[in-house]
Amino acid sequence: MRNYFYFFFFFFSLFIAKGQTNPLITSDSTSQRLWVEARYDEMTLEEKVGQLFMVSVASNQNDKTTASIKALIEKENIGGIIFSKGGPVRQAKLTNTYQALSKTPLLIGMDAEWGLAMRLDSTYAFPWNMTLGAIKDNAIVEKVGQQIGRHAKRIGVHINFSPDIDININPKNPIIGNRSFGEDKENVAHKGIAFMKGMEGAGVLSSGKHFPGHGDTETDSHKALPVIEFTKQRIDSIELYPFKRLIENGLSSIMVAHLDIPSLEPKEGYPSSLSKTIITDLLKKQLGFKGLVFTDALNMKAVSEFAPEGEVELSAFMAGSDILLMPVDVKNAKRKIIETYTNGSITEERLAESVKKILMAKYKAGLNNYQPIETNELYDDLNSLENDIVHEEAIENAITVVKNKFDLAPIKRLNNKKIAYIQFGDDDGTPFFNMLNKYAKVTKVEAKDIAGYRDKLKNFNLVIIGFHKSNDSPWKSYKFSKNELFWLQEISRLRTSNTILTVFAKPYALLDVVNFQSIDATIVGYQNSKIAQEKAAQILFGALPAKGVLPVSASNAFPVNTEIKTKEIARLGYSLPERVGLSTSKLTAVDSLVQMGMDSLMFPGAQIVVARKGKIVYQKNFGKPTYEGIDSITDDHIYDLASLTKILSTLPLIMKMEEEGKIKLNNTFEDLIPEYAESDLKDVTVLKALSHYGRLPAWIAFYASTLNKKRQPSSEFYRNKPSEGFSIKVTDKLYLTDAYKDSIYNRIGRQELKSNRYRYSDVAYYVFKKYIEETRGKRLDVLIDDFLLKSLGATNTSFNPLEKFKKQRIVPSEEDNYYRYETVQGYVHDMGAAMQNGVGGHAGLFSNANDVAKIMQMYLQGGRYGGERYLDSRTVEKFNKCYFCDKDVRRGVGFDKPQLKDSGPTCGCVSRKSFGHSGFTGTYTWADPDEELVYVFLSNRTYPSSRNNILVKSGLRTRIQQAIYDSLIN
Repeated sequence: MRNYFYFFFFFFSLFIAKGQTNPLITSDSTSQRLWVEARYDEMTLEEKVGQLFMVSVASNQNDKTTASIKALIEKENIGGIIFSKGGPVRQAKLTNTYQALSKTPLLIGMDAEWGLAMRLDSTYAFPWNMTLGAIKDNAIVEKVGQQIGRHAKRIGVHINFSPDIDININPKNPIIGNRSFGEDKENVAHKGIAFMKGMEGAGVLSSGKHFPGHGDTETDSHKALPVIEFTKQRIDSIELYPFKRLIENGLSSIMVAHLDIPSLEPKEGYPSSLSKTIITDLLKKQLGFKGLVFTDALNMKAVSEFAPEGEVELSAFMAGSDILLMPVDVKNAKRKIIETYTNGSITEERLAESVKKILMAKYKAGLNNYQPIETNELYDDLNSLENDIVHEEAIENAITVVKNKFDLAPIKRLNNKKIAYIQFGDDDGTPFFNMLNKYAKVTKVEAKDIAGYRDKLKNFNLVIIGFHKSNDSPWKSYKFSKNELFWLQEISRLRTSNTILTVFAKPYALLDVVNFQSIDATIVGYQNSKIAQEKAAQILFGALPAKGVLPVSASNAFPVNTEIKTKEIARLGYSLPERVGLSTSKLTAVDSLVQMGMDSLMFPGAQIVVARKGKIVYQKNFGKPTYEGIDSITDDHIYDLASLTKILSTLPLIMKMEEEGKIKLNNTFEDLIPEYAESDLKDVTVLKALSHYGRLPAWIAFYASTLNKKRQPSSEFYRNKPSEGFSIKVTDKLYLTDAYKDSIYNRIGRQELKSNRYRYSDVAYYVFKKYIEETRGKRLDVLIDDFLLKSLGATNTSFNPLEKFKKQRIVPSEEDNYYRYETVQGYVHDMGAAMQNGVGGHAGLFSNANDVAKIMQMYLQGGRYGGERYLDSRTVEKFNKCYFCDKDVRRGVGFDKPQLKDSGPTCGCVSRKSFGHSGFTGTYTWADPDEELVYVFLSNRTYPSSRNNILVKSGLRTRIQQAIYDSLIN
């Protein structure tokens, strides 16, 4: 009974400390108290003392080492293990083995500050604390902490020795640096609290380190004892501030650093980890901390060489620590402590204080009901999609713009930009470069000296310099080379271009830059991870806003808390499905459908893009350009869009002209082409023609009348090379007579109107092309380039693509055995467009899925994209309207619309506001304003023969659309 009341008093004293709640107390405190009491009472003195030790283990260790750890568990009754290097499955198995041997369940710890990847292979690395320190929204930091906690718990770790709440005031700090949230004490405290709450919320104990503050030193305590020369007042107001705040908020444990602090410890050269003044008087009494107190690793040279083996551990315990981390010699140290206990220098009360706190922590960690770790699906659980979601959000909110002269970022007016990218640093910059090229044509420039750079950069007006340093660990080199510093200054002084510097390294790299005056914009990406590079590029082009705040001083020009906000300018970004309300797992149905299509020989390859809420979240390539090919389809491959040309090229020009009053929907063909005044077509209106309700023929096989009796191109109309009067290029071996241009329009004028019903027709787009070109005084391809494609950043979109792109990038559309008698690759498949120099109003445009999505997103956003207003939103609304639905004509003005009955151009799952189009070569795109969704499907189903109609008959494109809509989760 006396023991019970003693323990109740002890437990109550732990619960109350300066009005603070003991962080180790659980909600079922009575059960916890009884379990701790029972465990303690059944222990021998040797077992109690054994609980004070947490030894280091690596899961990649040899059998001999494993045997030695087993011996420590069975013979010395150690209380815990801290895991180091290895792999997750190996560690889980070792944990199960060790726990099975331990009489009292082991407290398992890890240093996993940025996730298990800090120590283990095949696990996930989250951003470093310095990166998290740049985030304004602390809820995001809490999410990171929670996800790291979930991983730790899944692998059987009960305490993660994080967060690091050192205030990194000294840029030369060799051991903290990126591990710190920054130099602002409030920010460090707020981030530390958020991270701690996340981790504790996942059921893993937290540990603030390195008490009383390791942030302002230039010495690595792994190698020597750092000296902290500051006054008590300075330490109290700066270094201790985060510890106070985290203690107030329920910090489970604190790790005490090995530091020489003369103002706090009177003994000269005495480590803080052995100081009773610092641990007991300051931490426990003055600050009222009642959680677990850990030493830093006792095998570190800052303390291990301070006293004989065993004495260091004894001194640390006598100073007030509860758990002796990574002791050099457990057996010897344990003997020393027992001897001291036996001679009365360590009281039962002092021993019980630590051991019972350890047992309380074990109960809180769930060790009162220990269960072995399930190793099945462990790898998948530790590498789930949720990691990427949390990581992506963190990086988006961390990247920081610290200078933005002329509001250079986000980059606008792409039509007048010639952009160069220069890679500095010794690590890979490919993700950055590739993402830049999703927005504009960016050329990588390399040179051996400044003269070379000057020469190669003279034709560019914007230079983006990416500084890429290793992301392998936070301790890797982060500095510019001398050459790079010199080149940076000289390049930024070029009068022909603006310069943007993007740093994928710790912010301190900027300290070596002498002058920022000529550097127009500077962005800090913090880490050279793939995700940081991609998000920085998206911020540069305005797909994302810049939100980050500089957590440390990076130069006189950029003091701590520097921040420049930039805005989104309605460009497509790139993200994960779940972040826009789609399911990644359900979208795998798209993969299966496309694969089925290829297996059924519907097409040799395809590109698919799905965007929602302004983010491309699914971008995949399938198959090959041809069935016999070796190369796989990539993002860079370009397809013949066929009739998508109508809504991606001709229609936007008509819409703009309608806004300007240069064409009206009630204009007739006679108004557009006066020569048609006597034709049947004279009264066909623009509205009816664009709605495919103009009674026009579906198409006219112009090419057929130019073939000879052998069905070959007639010499009357064609030459094998360009010559006078034969300049219309059908292919590089086939040139049509210039006179045939008039023949096309004369033949159209002779057409008789068909019955008054819906009939899809290409013919009107010949008329519109002629009118547009004559009104504007330029070719259609030049007009759409100047109006839309260049400024939109549709750098992979063009008529006559061989004039701009390598042939290997262009997917062949057919083995033509009826007109051109060759592989159609790089020339428009449609014969009528081919007979118009490759530029038809109805066909001729080539592109990739990414660029098609940009144009469709422009429509979806009411005519706005990339900071430019292309069309008035009322114009888009006017043309995206079904004017003849009552006549059973589903079409909008140029746009296809959802079916009015059971079958039609969509899955039947889209909204009535949605719109799109399909193309003969196997293309399709659709946009839905209600769901903010864009879908693009590009294939060359016409290869090797356009007679292959399996894709059309199967409805695969709309079945894929259905799968996308089935993937909506909110």
